Amino acid sequence: MDRKLLDILCCPASKQPLALLAGDDLARLNRAIAAGGIVRADGSAQAEALAEALVTRDRRTVYRVDDGIPVLLADEALDTGQVADFPR
Repeated sequence: MDRKLLDILCCPASKQPLALLAGDDLARLNRAIAAGGIVRADGSAQAEALAEALVTRDRRTVYRVDDGIPVLLADEALDTGQVADFPR
């Protein structure tokens, strides 16, 4: 993801800055997705693993990145509280 773009992006709900989700944390989230335990803010299941993702500064919300394009829709956000071992 382009660093200049990342510098200006923020969470549409909380307005917190966003950062790339690191490898280990992304792996934790993807394991929870594979286990079928992750739902989006709108209540729909997140069925596909994430290749890239952005996380808010407080590490409570994750947004997926599809083909290099951040999907910053509040209804499609993932709450990290659903991942038992997700560090905050």
